[in-house]
Amino acid sequence: MTGMHPLVEEAMKKAAVAWLAVPGRPGPYPVWCLWSDGALYLVSGPGEQPAPGLEGATVVDVSARGDHGGRIVTWPARVDRLAPDDELWPTIAQQLAGKRLNAPAGVAETVRRWADECLVARLVPVGEPIEAAPDLHDASGAAPPRPTPAANRTAKPFRLHRVRGATRPEH
Repeated sequence: MTGMHPLVEEAMKKAAVAWLAVPGRPGPYPVWCLWSDGALYLVSGPGEQPAPGLEGATVVDVSARGDHGGRIVTWPARVDRLAPDDELWPTIAQQLAGKRLNAPAGVAETVRRWADECLVARLVPVGEPIEAAPDLHDASGAAPPRPTPAANRTAKPFRLHRVRGATRPEH
């Protein structure tokens, strides 16, 4: 793809996992993926990885890590659905199925199930990266805990027998 930022291309070629930030959804989440011909592909749905909000999204932010584990680029992507009648489907679905760890069935059965039940998404870079090395901020990127009405009472330690004072009498 001409005009793509070279850091996006290089980072995504090496990526087995990317983090997606979907507008209106809490924090980025990881997905396993495949980079092919200038686009990122992933599968979600029943029996596959969750991708909350992706099916209804038109754009998402994608983050990738570098060789040493830290995030090196975040880029905006247009979300397209790859349909079974698309000319790219046979090639991409086969490649994705080959990367799918612990698939409950063979490649052909997995691809057939995806066609019937799952979303195969194509994420195409649009515009310049939002953040790229070396200009990344130093914050961890971790989201603060969400508010919850749940509360845990700290239990007292269980003691089977009575515990005497901290000092022992001398004999």
